[in-house]
Order: sequence, then C-alpha cells, then structure tokens
Amino acid sequence: MTVTDKEYETAFGQPLRRKEDAHLITGQTRWVDNLSAPGMLYAAYLRSPMAHAKIRVNTEAAKSYPGVVAVYSAEDFGAAQAVIPDAWTVHPDMKKPVMTPLATDEVRYAGEPIAVVVAETRYQATDALEAIEVDYDPLPAVIDLEAAIGDDSPLVHSSIGTNTCFYIESPGEAYAAAKAQAEADGGVVITRRFLQQRLLPTPMEPRAVLVVPTIDDLTVYASTQIPHVLRLLLAMLTGHPEHKLRVVAPDVGGGFGGKINCLAEEIIGVHLAKRLGRPVKWTETRSENFLQMHHGRAQIQDIELAATREGKLLGLKVDLIADLGAGLRLFTAGVPMFGAAMFNAIYKMDAYQFNCRTVFTTMTPTDAYRGAGRPEATFAIERMMDELAAELGMDPIEVRKKNWIEHHEFPYTTISGSIYDSGNYEAATERAVELFGYDELKAEQKARRERGDRMQLGIGVSTFTEACGLAPSRVMGQLGVGAGGWERAEIRVTLTGKIQVVSGSTPHGQGHWTAWSQLVSDKLGVPFEDVELLAGDTATGPQGMDTYGSRSLVVGGSAIVKACDKVIEKAKRIAAHTLEANPDDLEFAAGVFTVKGSPGPQMAFVEVAAAAQLAHNIPDGMEPSLNSAYTFDPINLSYPHGTHLCCVEIDTETGFTSIYRYACVDDVGTVVNPMIVEGQIHGGLVQGIAQALFEEAVYDEAGNLITGTLVDYLLPSAADVPSFLTDRTETPSTDNPIGAKGVGEAGCIASTPAVVNAIVDALRPYGVNDVRMPCTPERVWRAIQGGQSQSGSVAKGGAQ
Repeated sequence: MTVTDKEYETAFGQPLRRKEDAHLITGQTRWVDNLSAPGMLYAAYLRSPMAHAKIRVNTEAAKSYPGVVAVYSAEDFGAAQAVIPDAWTVHPDMKKPVMTPLATDEVRYAGEPIAVVVAETRYQATDALEAIEVDYDPLPAVIDLEAAIGDDSPLVHSSIGTNTCFYIESPGEAYAAAKAQAEADGGVVITRRFLQQRLLPTPMEPRAVLVVPTIDDLTVYASTQIPHVLRLLLAMLTGHPEHKLRVVAPDVGGGFGGKINCLAEEIIGVHLAKRLGRPVKWTETRSENFLQMHHGRAQIQDIELAATREGKLLGLKVDLIADLGAGLRLFTAGVPMFGAAMFNAIYKMDAYQFNCRTVFTTMTPTDAYRGAGRPEATFAIERMMDELAAELGMDPIEVRKKNWIEHHEFPYTTISGSIYDSGNYEAATERAVELFGYDELKAEQKARRERGDRMQLGIGVSTFTEACGLAPSRVMGQLGVGAGGWERAEIRVTLTGKIQVVSGSTPHGQGHWTAWSQLVSDKLGVPFEDVELLAGDTATGPQGMDTYGSRSLVVGGSAIVKACDKVIEKAKRIAAHTLEANPDDLEFAAGVFTVKGSPGPQMAFVEVAAAAQLAHNIPDGMEPSLNSAYTFDPINLSYPHGTHLCCVEIDTETGFTSIYRYACVDDVGTVVNPMIVEGQIHGGLVQGIAQALFEEAVYDEAGNLITGTLVDYLLPSAADVPSFLTDRTETPSTDNPIGAKGVGEAGCIASTPAVVNAIVDALRPYGVNDVRMPCTPERVWRAIQGGQSQSGSVAKGGAQ
C-alpha cells in the first residue's frame, strides 16, 4: 500500500508498508559477510578458553600452515594496537584499566582475543589457530559481585589495586527522614533484593568487518550501529587520517545495543589491511558472539521503600551493584547511572537516595542492551509497587493511582531532577484495563483460588516511563559522555523534484526508509515513492551520531523536519519571484505554493525544483539549489510511557508458566507510522518476556560461560509468546518539532516486571513474594514448594 492509494491522502501517520522489506525478504541484502573484494583475505582469532590467566604466546608454528599469510599476537603490534576505547567518565575518580584488542600478558575473560591468523580462506585461517601455542598460568576467577569488593578478593586488574570501578553515594538524610516518618506513623517499610541476570543481545546477524585498503584510503564495512562514531574512533586509535577513512554499515541484521562499540576486531582489521595491503574480512560465529559481544543487565538491586499506611510513597532507596565484566566498553560505566534517574519512574515521592558501586569481574564486559539501565530501574520500582500493594491489601493499580503524576501537572520535575514534558498515565491505564478485561480476570482468578484449581492465574501490572531521544549535548557533557547528542540531516532536491534524504541516523531494522519518506512526503508535498534515503555511509553523509537509545525519530527525524523547513523557505523565495508576489504572502500546502486569499497563479514544488536548478529566473544572489541541511540538538530527553498488564497461568504441580493474556497501551507521542510502532512494541515485548521467563547467561565458578550456544541459552520462539492486545494513547512531546517520544525500547522495558509481577501474584497464596529471573518451571515449582522468596536463594552477590 502506498500514499497514492485512495485510502490515504497524506503519508504522515499512516500504516504504510515498509519500503525496505522488499529487498530484505527477497535475498537482495548486503550483509558484510556477503561482500567480497579482489584479493580478499580472511581473519580468525584465537580466544582464551580461560577466564583469568597469565599468558605466553608462540605463533611460529601457525605461520607454516597452508594458505596462511600472517599471524600476529599483541607483541607484534606493540603499542600500535592501541586500547579498547570507553567514552563515559561517570566519576572523576573512576578506575579505567587498560585493555588492548589482543591480550598482552594476561587474559581476563573467556573469549578474550589473544592472536589473529590471516589466510587465503576462512577455513585455512581457522585451521591454523590450533598451531598457536599459548602457555596459561591460571589466576583466580572473580565471579561473585559482593565477594569481588571484599578486601581478600583476587584482583581482575592488579594495576588499579581494586575491583571497584567507582562508587557513588547520594545524600541520605531525606530518605532517612522519610523512613523514620513511615515507622513513626504506622506506615510500611519494604525491602527487597532483585537480581538482574546477564543477558546476551543475540542479534540475528553476528558481527563482521571487512577492511579494504587503497593507496591512501581505507574503507571499513562493518555490521555496526555507529558508522560515524566508529570512523572517528578508528582514526584516533589507528592513526589513519579521519578524512581518508570511510565506514559503511550496509544492511545490518539487528543490534539491540550489541553493535554500539568499537570492536577489537575492527581495530585489528584496520592494522591488518594496512600492513598486508590487501582486503581482510572477519565474520564471527555464534559461539564467538556469545563470548565476545558485550552482555547486558547484570545487577544486584537492594531496594527499600517507605510509604504511609494509606499507600502514599514517602521515599525510595536504591543500593546497586553493577557487574561491568572484565573492562570498560564505550558506555559500560554509564549504563547503571543512566537508570539512576528512572527508579522513581512516574511516581511522586518526598525522598530518593541512589547509591551505586560498579565492579570488575572476569566475565565478558557489559554495556548497553535494549533499554540500557532503564529496564533495570523500571523492574525494581514496578516490582516494589506491587509489593507495596500486597503489603497494604490494595489493588496494584489503585496504589499506583495514589502516587503517579497527574496529567494536569505536566511539565513535571521529578525527585531525581528529570523534566517530564507531557504524559497522561490515567488515560493509558484506563484503556489498558478495558482492553485487558481486568475485572473479569480478577474474578476468574478468585474463582480458581477458591476451587483450588491446579492451574492458577496471576495478574501483573507495569506502569512505566523511560528516557529516550539521547540527548542534549550539554547534558551529555555534564554527565561525562565523550560525545554530543545532536543529529544531522540533509535534504537534496533533484531537478525533477525527487528527494534524497541524507541522514546521520543509521538504520538496522527500525524502518527508517519508510518513516523518513513519510516525514518528507508530508512536509514537501511530494509522493511517498519519490523520497529515497541515503544512510549508513560516512562518504555519503559524513556527519552523524548514529542510532541507539530510541533517538532516531526524536532527534534524527527532527533534523529532517527542520531541513525540510529550510528547503521550503528557499523554495518560497523562488516561487514568490516567479509569481511576482511577496514571500510573506505565500502559502504552502500539499506541495503547492499559492498567494494567500487569491485564486490566481500557483506553483508546484516540482516546478520550483526545476526552476532552482535551471537558474534561469531566480532571485538575485540566491544559490541555484534547494538543498538544505540541519543539525538538530534536542533541548530535553523525551519520555514515552504506558501501562502493561499481564495474566499468567501457572501449573502448580510442574511450575510451568504460560502467558494467558497480555495487553498494553503505550504513549510514544506523535506517531509517523502505526505499523512500525506496532512492530517495535511486539519485538520489545518478546525480549522483555524473554528476560522474565527464558534467558540467562550463566558462568561456572571458573568463569566459563556454560550457556554458550543456542542449545543452552534459551531464546523464545513464536510458539512461546501469545498474541498481544495493543493500543495507543497520544500526548505529543513539547520538546521536538514532531512531537515524537521514541518507541524502540518501550516493550522491552515494561514487559519484564509485568510478567514477574503476575507470577508472584499467582504464588502469593503460597507465601511467595519473589521468584528470581528467569522464572523457569523449576524455580517456580521450588518457590511453591518452599513457600518463600527466591530472591535470596543465591548468596548475596551471586553473579548469576
């Protein structure tokens, strides 16, 4: 369906089918691994099988293997191999241990690269790895987070003298007073410990990089979310001039934050291509992906909440221990701090204390994974709200109503200092309750309990908000992020009135081709089909800050809209000149310039485009082009929200849990394409449900990842999730020209606590107030049998 169909008069706001899908589903994609270059070589990496050890490497025997062109270890590169970069200085006293692309004298996690073989074929390179000799002198693994901060713990990095990266403690006097008030007035103080298990991003396409050298230039084809950022980092780290370095992200098969880093293999790939003078390609296996792509979540959350007996929140205290893994990646240190402003969520309270300790361990480094700090925060506060309701014997929705920000109070400055520009939690919740059949399911739950049925129901609630649209550059600077938060767009207008959109936002599944075409079609009045996107190539669009944190539409889309405004202003001058009118007297609608209040002459946008480039009759001093660019720097983050309701059915004899019904109503601000929004919600829901029920990266005591394949690491299939009941409310953002708020992470953030709240609700008659994620049948069954919380079933500090 296209905008030219009779059903739609305009493209904006319509569920147009995605332009990009045709080539994605017909085998016309350009993944990095599909690409080749004349004389191309293949790289394979030897990775440590141990979590922690001193190493001595001998590569000589591998050099004589058939087809091998070169073999390198860290010693061969020396200081030239540079370091793995990090970009977020959270605290001036934080520890930043050096980690190199290839391990030097010590490995610190299983899977860390030690050496690289370059050969004529992929299989020859892989075969030669077995000939590399490595002597491992084992060192103690550091797996338990709380043990890691003890005085007698082995050190992951002896050079920094501690396993703590940083510790931040906010003032606690206000919370202490709130707690004292609750205790003095007969209120409640609830404490819980929640464990956020490690998760593997698992994009459909593993990582890959192809580096092609020419006489002076390098072209890097990478499966990345950040081509512009990657170009800068590679230039800085390898010494290759930035203007002689081109980075291309062709079709990218998903990211979820997992492709937001500058990889060891990308840095080494540049060195290899320059040294050998030939193209070099590397594509990781799924097993490598599980070991080497950064992991997500991995936190211990000790939460305390104080409230009145009537259910009004007084204060919240968060003590967080975050597992950074073996070292820092671009945003590793900042992820727990990004969540710091979201623990208070949509609620009003008098006091909030946030303490955070980040810890190095001998496991794969962590970094941003879909939501990045916000799912962790949302899980904690939404679980606590259900715990408060249970403690007081109140309905979970009613206790939320007592505490949330009401729609007439926006804009609202939260206890953590965030400024929420708009929202309507009442409307979203009212619609979700109706869609879900809340009262009917409550009645069915009651009836099953009274009958003592084997199959019991539980109902969970999650009313969430999140911070999207990263981010005002000044704010990022104040937070210690080594980058700005702006985005760049250029509108190119051809002589025939066709449009090329050059966007710094890089697509990897979000629907940019379609949404950007809808924005431009609406603004310039051109057919949807006449708009083309150019993105993901630093040669085509050299400026951009790329795609992560639900920023594409909020920031990148706003840049496009503002660039269109500049095109219109240029076009208005030419149209006024041609129509012999004052530019201020012209109106522009549906692609046509007319004189206000006059039925007389008019000029179509396509005619203006031709006149601009022919330049036969344009105003004196005006350049013969409508092309315009804009760099948009947001003034605030955006705050989508929603209400998610989940009903689970639990077999009390086996612990097996299935989702009986799931309904959600999300408010993501102004919607450009409802079908794309629906797809983003569905995908996020599945990932959030997966954390609740299925996924967990597990390490043994020696630091070995024992869920290192898809046989062991359980991903849900379509058969494991229900059909979702979805709807939307719409309160536009007041801080960007579109009114958009972001949707990419909403489902993932909201669904996890909704599911776990439902499970705990089903088990409360058995004396259960928590089940540790993932809520596997065994854990649910054991909770029923034990009649007690599973949140403490792992020793405090358990890394799993």
